[in-house]
Amino acid sequence: MTADPPETGLRDRLVRTGVELVDAEGVQALSLREIARRAGVSHGAPRRYFPTHLDLLSAIAHEGFRELGARVAAVTEDEPRARIAALAGVYLDFAHHRGGMYELMFRHDLLESGRLGLRDTSLPLFAHLAELVARARPGLADPAVVAGALWANLHGLAQLRRWGSLRLATGTEDMTPMLAATLDAHLGPGAGASGGGR
Repeated sequence: MTADPPETGLRDRLVRTGVELVDAEGVQALSLREIARRAGVSHGAPRRYFPTHLDLLSAIAHEGFRELGARVAAVTEDEPRARIAALAGVYLDFAHHRGGMYELMFRHDLLESGRLGLRDTSLPLFAHLAELVARARPGLADPAVVAGALWANLHGLAQLRRWGSLRLATGTEDMTPMLAATLDAHLGPGAGASGGGR
């Protein structure tokens, strides 16, 4: 018989269980009761660490932003447009392979609530994109607007791909030409600009 885990150990186990659950079954499966059951604790145990369902969802989403941030930090391209293309590929790849987590991370109620500082994690990622857009298109009056439009376009591609609508409309799930067209639309034509998102 093992001793009860320390406070942080159980809290982390609940979050890890939530991450596994959202990856396997999506956002709709993330109830306090189900996470407690899968973590092997009483259904009331999560409330000691997460007083509301929103607190637990925020903690799980924080793990998604942490992973996405780590993937962004691993991008090595120096030239602004090439870096944007690589980051866009990372974003589309994350959305494709971590669909449940991706959906959770961009829930309006989580981001607006300020729980666990999610905005402190997500907004710097957007600021980085805006700074790269400014470098890729010098002279823009408001790079944040173009970065916002680019992000919205990428988000739409990711979501339509998840729903199967993109393949239905275009006959392909290949993101390479879609991403190239997206970058051209927002950054202007670029020689050899391409990206991933497999």
